[in-house]
Amino acid sequence: MARPLPPHRLNRIAVSAFFFLAGLCFSSWASRIPNIQQHLHLDNAALGGVLLGLPVGLMTSLPLAGWFVARFGSRPVAILGAVLYASTLPVLGLVDAPWQLVACLFCFGMFGNLLNISINTQAIGTEALYGRTIMASYHGLWSLAGFSGATIGGAFIGLGWRPWQHFLVITALAYSIVVVLSRRLISRDAADRGDQPIFARPDRSLINLGIIAFCSMICEGAMFDWSNVYFQKIIFPPKALAGIGLTAFMSTMASGRFLGDWLATKWGIRRMLQFSGTLTATGLLLAIGLPWLFPALVGFLFVGAGVSSVVPLVYSAAGRSKVLSPGVALAAVSTIGYLGFLFGPPFIGFIAQAFNLRVSLGLIAILGSVIALFASRIK
Repeated sequence: MARPLPPHRLNRIAVSAFFFLAGLCFSSWASRIPNIQQHLHLDNAALGGVLLGLPVGLMTSLPLAGWFVARFGSRPVAILGAVLYASTLPVLGLVDAPWQLVACLFCFGMFGNLLNISINTQAIGTEALYGRTIMASYHGLWSLAGFSGATIGGAFIGLGWRPWQHFLVITALAYSIVVVLSRRLISRDAADRGDQPIFARPDRSLINLGIIAFCSMICEGAMFDWSNVYFQKIIFPPKALAGIGLTAFMSTMASGRFLGDWLATKWGIRRMLQFSGTLTATGLLLAIGLPWLFPALVGFLFVGAGVSSVVPLVYSAAGRSKVLSPGVALAAVSTIGYLGFLFGPPFIGFIAQAFNLRVSLGLIAILGSVIALFASRIK
């Protein structure tokens, strides 16, 4: 007779499933951006402005999310965030005007961040149970879900499904995960305290981590929002390979995160982050310097591997803060980091409209070097 799984293993399975849920919802949206752009007749600059809705919603909810987690615990916030995040997805596929898309993306960003802060707090709790770093593997599951979402999105595009039909399938799957596994989440967070302030000033070490996250998230945002657009408008792949740019990025992002914990233990976080920043810059420069299918594909693979472990390692370090509780520390670092999602997509859109996508992505490549520079300050 099979022995029941220990509680900490069940906790890890549940947290992993919620990370998968978050990645699947986000990548499903990203895979249909070109379709929605065409439906709403948006040029690159207009699309960049509309995409501001998501990071603005995310940034608006950051301080509140950290306080909610500190006040009520990460488990109920994660359940609420997952349900609201998945419920917003089909609405994104039904919009008929740019202002509707902005409003929906604002809500999508808010609910996604509630899930993000709460489930990363859960991940810090399971790290405490295991006594070792496992954060990168959780984010690897998020990226694996993103790879799956991009692949599913490409299949639905090929079948001629409309975005809202595609999104309904993903929402149903997300509801199933919540119903089956929510009771296995950790009921009490590590360093659980209910007297945290809504706004918290991070110390110097957290600011340094936030700057690294900021640069990495701009690169991630560029890939999520513009990789398919770049391939379709610059590379001109066959129709069957329309989504291959995002798929390539997500594939190495996922696999790199499964190796991230081991490499960080072997090399140390400073060397790991320096290598990651260099690889990110190299990949972007390759993709824009040689705008043909094979070199661009290899470049996007490099970028995925480069950014794969940056945010997980930053979050894991922030969660061990001696000054703030895990939820509030994560929110403080994320407030800096997610400014990258706030400024990245519109920045790329405006520069692309004034020059072209190759120029805008070239400027983003510089941030890979900034990651390596600030990583050298980590003790």
